[in-house]
Amino acid sequence: MQVFNVEQNSPEWFEARRGIPTASQFKSILAKGEGKTRRSYMLKLAGEIITGEKMESFSNDYTERGHEFEPEARDLYCFETGAQVQRVGFIRNGRVGCSPDSLIGDNGGLEIKSQSPHLLIETILKNEFPPEHKAQVQGTLWVTKREWWDLVVYYRGMPLFKKRAHRDEKYIQALATEVDKFNADLDAVVAQIRRHGEAVAA
Repeated sequence: MQVFNVEQNSPEWFEARRGIPTASQFKSILAKGEGKTRRSYMLKLAGEIITGEKMESFSNDYTERGHEFEPEARDLYCFETGAQVQRVGFIRNGRVGCSPDSLIGDNGGLEIKSQSPHLLIETILKNEFPPEHKAQVQGTLWVTKREWWDLVVYYRGMPLFKKRAHRDEKYIQALATEVDKFNADLDAVVAQIRRHGEAVAA
């Protein structure tokens, strides 16, 4: 396992994660239906491997707000829990990786999300671990080999939602199997494109 103490979204961070599936996209790998989401992610990673350049990143007001709120959410979490957190840029474990928002002690970590007020109210009222974040959080536990991870959801002026997830070994094993299949398919795509390039050059 490699820990990269670099600034997230820096050139060094992009290079550390280039061409490998990361926890934030494990949900795409598990996507059912026609598999378009899985295939689109695979082709983007193939492009990174072949060109050496990072894939295009999507940004909108929602993602920008998330970046803006992250330090506030971290400070509020530390104030409410007394936890001391450690910032890291990227963790790579073989052919998978993750970008933790913080590590906590030797066994835990923190994932920070932002929601619009009306959605956050619904999350608080349900008081359950949001299922849309399960793949990322369990995947992060798999990559980091840690025991628990706290998810917090925040919007300025709203109460902080906190929910802890522990390792779900059955889920992690199923996820690992799917990621292994994904990486095998990714290798096949890269090899096919490189063979095509060699044939054209010849």
